[in-house]
Amino acid sequence: MTPEARRAIEADCARLINLYANLNDQARWDEVAALYAEDGLMTRPTAPDAPSFGRAALLAAFRARPPRASQHICANIVVTVESETAASAESAILLFTAPDTPPLVGTYKDRFVLTGEGWRFSERRGALTW
Repeated sequence: MTPEARRAIEADCARLINLYANLNDQARWDEVAALYAEDGLMTRPTAPDAPSFGRAALLAAFRARPPRASQHICANIVVTVESETAASAESAILLFTAPDTPPLVGTYKDRFVLTGEGWRFSERRGALTW
């Protein structure tokens, strides 16, 4: 794999992480779910032991959320390219949900797969640090 191809994969996967945060904050659930592979898995940082599997289940989980204002800040994104069709990443997340509520700090461990739709999350596991 050329250095340029590796950097392109890293950029595409980092973009997914940031796009996920932006779409999540805008409650654009169909678009958030579409960032996952058809058989993707997600655990929320606030519920790391309650995974959702597959786009349909992910979409239902997102739609079941009570409406809220939020702002996700993603940082320290490090993507590891494993092959031309697989990658992983670790990142930090800072979540603001209300002016009078302390922010949540956590991490995501992601796995990516190249699909016919482009790069998608195959797995997104969140955890709270504090």
